[in-house]
Amino acid sequence: MKTPNTDLTRWLERSGMSRNELARRVKAAAQTWGQPHITPNASTVRRWLEGDQPRTPVPEILADVFSGHFAYRVTTYDLGFGEGGTAERSLAYNASFAVTVEAVTDLGRADVDRRNFLAVAPFAAVAAVGPSRDWLLNTLDQQPEPGPRVRLEDVGAVRNMFGEFQKVDVLQGGGSGRLILAEYMNQHVFPLLRRTHTEEVRRALCEAAAEQTYLLGWMAYDNGEHGTAQRYLIQSLRLAEESKNSALGAHVLAGMADQATLLGKPEEGRRLAQSGRAGLGKAASPACLADLWALEARALAKLGDKAQAAHAVVQSEAAFGRVRPEEEQEWAAFIDPAYLHGEHANTFRDLDESKQAEEHARRSIEHARKQRRARRGAMSQAALAVSHLQRRDLEAAHAAGLRTLSLSRQVKSSRCVEAVQDLQSRMEPYGKHRLIADFNERARELVAAA
Repeated sequence: MKTPNTDLTRWLERSGMSRNELARRVKAAAQTWGQPHITPNASTVRRWLEGDQPRTPVPEILADVFSGHFAYRVTTYDLGFGEGGTAERSLAYNASFAVTVEAVTDLGRADVDRRNFLAVAPFAAVAAVGPSRDWLLNTLDQQPEPGPRVRLEDVGAVRNMFGEFQKVDVLQGGGSGRLILAEYMNQHVFPLLRRTHTEEVRRALCEAAAEQTYLLGWMAYDNGEHGTAQRYLIQSLRLAEESKNSALGAHVLAGMADQATLLGKPEEGRRLAQSGRAGLGKAASPACLADLWALEARALAKLGDKAQAAHAVVQSEAAFGRVRPEEEQEWAAFIDPAYLHGEHANTFRDLDESKQAEEHARRSIEHARKQRRARRGAMSQAALAVSHLQRRDLEAAHAAGLRTLSLSRQVKSSRCVEAVQDLQSRMEPYGKHRLIADFNERARELVAAA
């Protein structure tokens, strides 16, 4: 015996729509979704209310219809149809702008609600192949929803918030403030994407939304939530494509490359970085180009290609030498010496080139100290400690390790904890030496808390 769908009944009553009207709207929305075979009628709606479970993507289309009617996000979960395909759908790079908007909106809602299915969503190693290819091909299907027209002033308000959230991430770590940003996006940004716009406003809004969706992904990545991060980054890439901002799209691919390499997929990391460079163009953003070369170097070092990794570092430094800060976009502000020298330090660390690793680590540490950037300072101190270990200087390694711990405690970042754990594993060959034992004892609380 079927159980009536009381949730759907309640939402239908609140809307004031008849069954015929709901069926008509679902049919019209299905056309936008590229599903012309979905043609419900009043009898179909009656069966849904009685407990029939419609096939995907009908629940998602129903959520779209109710969201448009109420002007805020209504999910398949709200309508009594369960979680829907949020985790899987947000891995897809969909040609339809309308479907992209629904995917990223569902993802943001699930993130704020801390749904279990998203917390355990895995990182999919091959999921970036299609998005990076499609971004390069630049094929678009622009299908904005009807509704109150969005103005450039609305977009300006969104952009003004980006810098503040970016500072929170840089200074306090990805674990601080992400859910506040997600709630802001759900309440103020994603709803704007569903309304009508002039072409100028639509591009500007997609650009602003892409920046902040990327930041959500980056903060999730820094907090060790890689499945969530990957899904945000893929949807950010699609929004960046819609904005026609090639530098922003390349920036998103840089984040995806960084994540792939960190998770033990350096070949994929290298390919993503190369895709970013291919789509960037020569003059779009020297800062982004420097980042892409740095991340390609990281991947090459993991692959053991010393010559190509060193070449990529040189290219990164050359690109950064052409940076004019006043000409760069706001998201590029922290692609700077503290960051790039830190990445180069890790590249040479992985190549077992301790002298060069130490040089870059010290330069990164100095810049990070002046900017009070504890996360970057912690990771570069960890690279410095490893360079000392590679020369068997345990006292210097111990001292740098303690500085790593001190800085790591100032931020909420899983990457800092992972840097400490990596340092511990590299110290294992030295057995129970008193300095190693002391470091492990001091690190215990930080690692346990994570």
